[in-house]
Amino acid sequence: MSAAVPELLAPAGSAAGLAAALHAGADAVYFGVGNFNMRHKAKNFALGELANVVSLCREHGARAYLALNTIIYERELKALETVVEAARAAGVDAVIGWDAAVIQAVLSRGMELHLSTQASVSNSKAIAACYRQYGIRRFVMARECSLNDLTLIRRNLATELGTEADSIEFEIFIHGAMCVSLSGRCFLSQSVSGHSANRGICLQPCRREYRIIDTEGEYEFTIGKDYVLSPKDLCTMPFFDKVMLSNVASLKIEGRARGPEYVSTVTSAYRRAIDAWRERPQSTETDPAEFPAAYEELKTRLTAKLRTVFNRDFHAGFYMGKPAADWVGKPGSQARYRKESVGKVVNYFRKPQAAEVIIQNRGIQRGDTLLFQGITTGSLEVQANQIRVNDKPAEQALRGESASIHTGAPVRRGDLVYRAVENYHDG
Repeated sequence: MSAAVPELLAPAGSAAGLAAALHAGADAVYFGVGNFNMRHKAKNFALGELANVVSLCREHGARAYLALNTIIYERELKALETVVEAARAAGVDAVIGWDAAVIQAVLSRGMELHLSTQASVSNSKAIAACYRQYGIRRFVMARECSLNDLTLIRRNLATELGTEADSIEFEIFIHGAMCVSLSGRCFLSQSVSGHSANRGICLQPCRREYRIIDTEGEYEFTIGKDYVLSPKDLCTMPFFDKVMLSNVASLKIEGRARGPEYVSTVTSAYRRAIDAWRERPQSTETDPAEFPAAYEELKTRLTAKLRTVFNRDFHAGFYMGKPAADWVGKPGSQARYRKESVGKVVNYFRKPQAAEVIIQNRGIQRGDTLLFQGITTGSLEVQANQIRVNDKPAEQALRGESASIHTGAPVRRGDLVYRAVENYHDG
């Protein structure tokens, strides 16, 4: 793949998340099976579902990457072989891993391996060594690398590998949660609760507020007004032009534990930004780094859209240099909207593009923003501009009623329906 138009790699932590990513325009998705991945709390997929996952990706022209990115213990080696063989049989495009047992199991079957960010690869020597020893060509770079670091590493690879350096691909995270520790090397959760972050079961003690209490119990201090161990979320949209000029092959969204509305919103936003870059006017008289005002306006609009779903406020991470004190944030989501349960779809009428919805919880009003979510639908956002109750136009539909809602796109029987409600935050 040309680094000029990088791959958009989206998370799929569930069937609905997978559908949301594909409908939103992902070029590739990454997902886990069972316990061998860094998002143990996500729904993930059963081993027997691998073929269906790959098939669905093929239908949408997308690639399928299996994440096996945890430490592997001796007692798990047999199970690892079973998983990797199932991935090979299903036609998975690549496996993301870093444990030497995973590397051996994948490469011995002639499969492609992408070296996980858990390996903390952050220099040209490490890349050259892995390429020479294993033939690995795709590296998920350490999240502590700046954009300048990536440029320098790319330049020095030419010295290390000569023309073979052209085959090396960088994959970087562009959006999602960040770790307060060296990513992939945090032991705080394991220390305080016995749940290891490096096995995908982090309880995130960093997301809590802390107090200092002296040993005699006389003095007690709250550590500042913010959650000093809880980083904001990475968002590269404000400087996405610089990301697109960094010569990377794959742009990765974190979020396998998030809902389908998150996956849909974030993936579609970055899809739009990538496509706008690709379609930008070319001119020999101007520097391609000089963007028209329209692109800057687009980034502003897309950043605002990204704020509508779960976020802990946004930060540039390490990309523009080492983070300052402002990279920690407030507790909980700072999303502009939250979702409230409405009910579920009991029928869909294709010709009028209308769904019959049983209102089981909160009622709706004309003009509300609704989310239809399901394993095939993914996440569809609909403005409820047309509501019918008892086959008559209505301004609202109340709990216990059956409402017909124009959706403008197919939804499915059994899809869950939510209402997007504006959040209000202090400050």
